[in-house]
Amino acid sequence: MQQKRPYFTKNSISFSNKSDDAGFSLIEVIIAMVVLLVALLGVFTVFTFTINYNAGNNSRAQALSVLQRETELLRCAKFTPFMTDADLTGGGKPPKFVVSGDGSRFVVNTVVDDDPFTVGTQTNVTNTLKEVTVTVSLESPTPGWQTAVPIITVLRRVKAN
Repeated sequence: MQQKRPYFTKNSISFSNKSDDAGFSLIEVIIAMVVLLVALLGVFTVFTFTINYNAGNNSRAQALSVLQRETELLRCAKFTPFMTDADLTGGGKPPKFVVSGDGSRFVVNTVVDDDPFTVGTQTNVTNTLKEVTVTVSLESPTPGWQTAVPIITVLRRVKAN
């Protein structure tokens, strides 16, 4: 037995000539897409800003590691009444280039002042006090925190046995 399908006649369906049909017009869709595009552009700008600053933090941490290593080498150098290592002779040293684990290149500048109480850098082998200044900076910094990477430490060594 076959079931009968319901059908609608012209009288049972309401037709209207109103122009307020549900949905969006083309202009509304374009305006919404422009607003969404502007919002996404702002989000991508924040991501770029964050990536630059995180890269700067990483460079700063590596620079601190290089600085600590160079400072420890200078602290281990001999400065006794009978012997002074070449690393602790007075004056400025030629720049040293250090490559970190990720390939970043740092410049290490060392200045040894034999008389820290006098302005300028002095060279006097009879003094018993030396002031060593170590500066570490990126060889080629990029914008962001990396421009603030130059790190300086000052240590003093006293002649001892």
